[in-house]
Amino acid sequence: MINRFFGAFSHDIGIDLGTANTLVYVRGKGIVINEPSVVAVNQKTKQVLAIGHEAQIMVGKTPGHIVATRPLVDGVVSDFEITEQMLKYFIDRVHKERFSFLPRPRVLIGIPYGVTEVERRAVEEAAMNAGARQAFLIEEPVAAAIGARLPIQEATGSMIVDIGGGTTEVAVISMGGIVASRSVRTAGDEMNQDIIDFARDNFNLLLGERTAERIKIEIGSAYPLKDKLERPMRGRDLVSGLPREVIINDEQVRRAIAKSITIIVESVKQTIEETPPELVADIMDRGIVLAGGGALLKDIDTLISQATQTKVYIADEPLTAVARGTGVVLEDLETLDSVLLSSALR
Repeated sequence: MINRFFGAFSHDIGIDLGTANTLVYVRGKGIVINEPSVVAVNQKTKQVLAIGHEAQIMVGKTPGHIVATRPLVDGVVSDFEITEQMLKYFIDRVHKERFSFLPRPRVLIGIPYGVTEVERRAVEEAAMNAGARQAFLIEEPVAAAIGARLPIQEATGSMIVDIGGGTTEVAVISMGGIVASRSVRTAGDEMNQDIIDFARDNFNLLLGERTAERIKIEIGSAYPLKDKLERPMRGRDLVSGLPREVIINDEQVRRAIAKSITIIVESVKQTIEETPPELVADIMDRGIVLAGGGALLKDIDTLISQATQTKVYIADEPLTAVARGTGVVLEDLETLDSVLLSSALR
């Protein structure tokens, strides 16, 4: 039985612990934190200098002994200690904003589908060491589907494609459980790297990661556009070593990220192939829903719709779908406890 006294006053929080961004949902308040999953560390002293937005500003602009790093790679913990400190920073921010004499929060964290038991334990332990009273996990595609308001508890098929920074999660969900799924470590970050590689191979130009991401956001697309887009691309000339600018257009960017887009589309098709026919009929009726930052890539819904011969919709506020899903679960734990990887009803 949930402790109703604590439930009435506790500021339980849901966390979308993403490769690119971390979002924090506070029960009763909504999303209160949306910051990059970046930590700046002094390598000499091992001291954490900045977390989130402040650390993001430092990427590519620090002396050698200060490293702005992402503690998560492909959606899983790659640096346990740094992840723990990042979680502690976010949990403490929420805790101090409320009455500090209240119990430490229970924390619900979204993790990629199909991670190993070791990776799951790493996230749980990091949350507990960071100050959580209890730590629970939910698979990101389930959280995204809940955040997109799909009827996952019903005996009908709902399909979600969550394209994040490090992973793309594809899942068909029915009766609160995943029936068929794919998790591929190809997503927004891989597209950024595709653009960096394209600039190097075709223009002898070295780009920074943030520049590549801006190009992807501004003129990147998954399907040919009606109106041609172009923008300047600035970096360091690999021959002369001097700054140089070239003009790149949407067709070139589309060619650069084509391989990653193909992997994502194929994962959607393979998931449908593994889905029972009755649920496929439901998906054809309801359509496929896209969530995550990758859902904002121009015309990716058009490409997936064409490839699957199925209607495709982009969720409202796709960037926050997972965080909002954790929030919905926190607000109604007794009803939605079954979607967690470990029960909260203790």
